[in-house]
Amino acid sequence: MQARATIPRERPSIGTRWNNFQRRYAPYIFISPFFILFLAFGLFPILFLAYLSFQEWQPSAGLGTMKFVGLRNYTDNLTDPAFWDALRHTFSLAVMSGVPQHLIAIPLAFAIHMGLRKLQGPLTAVYFVPYITSVVAISVTFFTLFSWQYGAINGLIQALHSLPLIGGLFPAERINWLGEKAFIQPAIALVVVWRFTGWNVVLYLAGLQSIPKDLYEAAAVDGATRAQQFRFITLPLLRPMMFLAITLTLIGNLQLFEEPFILTNGGGGPGQIGTTAVMYMLRTYQSYADAGLAAAMGWLLFVVIAVLTFVNNQVFGRSGLAGRE
Repeated sequence: MQARATIPRERPSIGTRWNNFQRRYAPYIFISPFFILFLAFGLFPILFLAYLSFQEWQPSAGLGTMKFVGLRNYTDNLTDPAFWDALRHTFSLAVMSGVPQHLIAIPLAFAIHMGLRKLQGPLTAVYFVPYITSVVAISVTFFTLFSWQYGAINGLIQALHSLPLIGGLFPAERINWLGEKAFIQPAIALVVVWRFTGWNVVLYLAGLQSIPKDLYEAAAVDGATRAQQFRFITLPLLRPMMFLAITLTLIGNLQLFEEPFILTNGGGGPGQIGTTAVMYMLRTYQSYADAGLAAAMGWLLFVVIAVLTFVNNQVFGRSGLAGRE
């Protein structure tokens, strides 16, 4: 039996092998930093907090002192009156600071889009500045403005009180904005509204630009006023962007921390009226040295945000109540 002659295969050149490597593996190498950072600083903390929420752990004692306690951390939080108070204060601040953002941003974006198109770029940049400014700088600035003795807001109120016609509408005495229970939440809400209204204006401007101009032109030919165009054209077609903006507001406002923490010097103000859920979570971790209880609190807050996001989707989502009208 005659053996077959084997033809030796030609070994690919270095250039060919390098090209094959680039085509197969280079894309994964280029995107790997994102996944590495996400795994290290995104997914791992989430999974670790989920594990930690079922443990009893005092950070000062080290990792080896963890003790499995089951659902005890969750039941302790759900039976803690201070946790419910902080959650109630968070809801109050979320509504007080969230609703005005959209009531101001939607008409303002409509006015800029319809009547100030030439100034749309500069105005958008100006409104967006508070969002990109340091939260600490904003909070410290407003802390100075709300000062009881030397604050500019009290100075303005005193100046308006001295006017002959409208002076009776303003109090004669200075207001202790950050020292009285009746004023501390409105003061915090004002800072949040000032910071995030411009961000919502940018979102709604993007949504308005996606609405066909022919609809407004046809409505104008039929005699519709700007108010009617806003009500019957803008609001219905802006619903998807409203869903996105309100969802971001829900997530952000239920996680308020920097503004109330700085304005109340970390103490929550009189009667703890300015203590949010995240502030109470930090206090639980630092003051009570109970990381497991704080982790469970974080997951409970996540559940609350998820439920409210679902409700928002039912109202403003594509298949929600607003979409069926």
